[in-house]
Amino acid sequence: MTTITPTNLRANIFETLNNTAKYNQVITILNKEGNVVMMSEDDYRGLMETLYLNSQPRVADEILQGAKEPISECIPADEVEW
Repeated sequence: MTTITPTNLRANIFETLNNTAKYNQVITILNKEGNVVMMSEDDYRGLMETLYLNSQPRVADEILQGAKEPISECIPADEVEW
């Protein structure tokens, strides 16, 4: 995670935005009122989806059970009826 001040962010805003979006670089912006974290939209959406799935007890249990299942017992994706 990269740390930057607001002054440096202002001076390099386009490069910082591009690096954040292109390389999923997470930026911490130091601020007197409290620090701010900047991340790509893809990372943000993935984080929100993970939080949502983990908040659903049944889904979280199924994910944990699936993680314990041996690969040899898994059904190939092309054989799953969606």
